[in-house]
Amino acid sequence: MRDIAIVSYAQSDCVRDAGARNEVELIMPVIKNALGAVGLNNAQDVDFTCSGSCDYQQGAAFAFVLGVDALGAVPPIKESHVEMDAAWALYEAILKIRMGHADSALVYGFGKSSPGELPAVLSQQLDPYYLGPLWVDSVSLAAMQARLMLDQGLISEQDMAEVVVRSRRNAMANNPHAQLKGEVSTESLLAQDRWVSPLRKHDCAPVSDGATAMVICDLEKAHAWGVPYAIIRGIDHRMETHNLGARDLTRSRSTEQAAAACGVANGEVEIAELYAPFSHQEIILTKALGLSETTTVNPSGGVLAGNLMMASGLSRIGEVAQRIIAGECKRGVAHATSGPCLQHNLVTVLEAA
Repeated sequence: MRDIAIVSYAQSDCVRDAGARNEVELIMPVIKNALGAVGLNNAQDVDFTCSGSCDYQQGAAFAFVLGVDALGAVPPIKESHVEMDAAWALYEAILKIRMGHADSALVYGFGKSSPGELPAVLSQQLDPYYLGPLWVDSVSLAAMQARLMLDQGLISEQDMAEVVVRSRRNAMANNPHAQLKGEVSTESLLAQDRWVSPLRKHDCAPVSDGATAMVICDLEKAHAWGVPYAIIRGIDHRMETHNLGARDLTRSRSTEQAAAACGVANGEVEIAELYAPFSHQEIILTKALGLSETTTVNPSGGVLAGNLMMASGLSRIGEVAQRIIAGECKRGVAHATSGPCLQHNLVTVLEAA
């Protein structure tokens, strides 16, 4: 099977409100940076392009087509789209290369969440017959999950606050694109009022606007381009039932299965970037992936520092790849999620060349 390399990655700043900038204006700079890092000029210089986004955020059917304007109208290209986080667009691009239909690919994701109410928009992911009509928002569902964990003694509110403290500190030190960063104490966080009990606002990822892009290719192409790279050693995704009452919300079995399938346990994991939109979910994912105390978790601050909806999953992979390329580590794991209470999970293992 052909090894695939990540050769470049670019992300915009995570901002609360991008204002008058539309999706095309958010996408174009990151695509230019990702392509330019490997000496390419435009999307015609790669064999395949795939994007990830959600039309519900823009409020119009086939709104993702507007984002394609960032690539240029002519000449035509081989292009695809997934109505999910761009981490799943990466998965499609990997399949394209492994099947021999392409040697290189551009992957990008974007989201402008500020115009709407993101927690309510995400209720559209629910089972359309039983939960959907109730319009249960994503924060309320996560609060129910956190309450189950607290009542069973699996975590404490102190544990949740410590996740936020580490996220803000790491973002301040390592992530110039972060929306939330700085030194905070667990005492000051626990003194804040609960928002949706037991969650406080800092336990929830912020609403962010922005985009991210990545260029991948087979190793032969990476050598021809003469650029450093990180190897995608394994990738897998699994999904659990949308019936929340039929699964254990205090555990992520799909993450465990994906981790086993892509070989997380086959070597030391030096860093891990986890898509945990709520503080308690980072604890769930850390256990599901079997990470040890020596693993540095979310050195970028993770999505609690900035959450580009439909792009942050790809960002987790890009963050690990960047650190491997920079020589900071030799092996890392990235995670992406979709759906309520960690329903659908994708795990990627990255290694140095």
